[in-house]
Amino acid sequence: MAETVFSKILRKEINARLVHEDELCIAFHDVAPQAPTHILVIPRKPVESLAVCNSDDKALMGHLLDVVRQIAADLGIAADGYRVVINCGANGGQSVDHLHIHLLGGRAMTWPPG
Repeated sequence: MAETVFSKILRKEINARLVHEDELCIAFHDVAPQAPTHILVIPRKPVESLAVCNSDDKALMGHLLDVVRQIAADLGIAADGYRVVINCGANGGQSVDHLHIHLLGGRAMTWPPG
């Protein structure tokens, strides 16, 4: 997998405002937030995108979504609702080739998203 800004964040070469860290993933505030709450959850495992995940990644993906749920509750946005986004590939809006989940909340979301 190519070097990315997320690789550097994982190695702590770039500072990030962490909200969660465990053996499988980290979560941090997005530097260009699209909502009052905008958190990125990324796996430590180098996975380029959802498109390259396979059956071996089921437990990891479940863990990432559980972390999203926990963070939403911890940050107080669970009761009012939030959006979870995984961009996949260029046409899907993925700008960093490292799987990441966006947690957006703190305001009403519109549909379609873009």
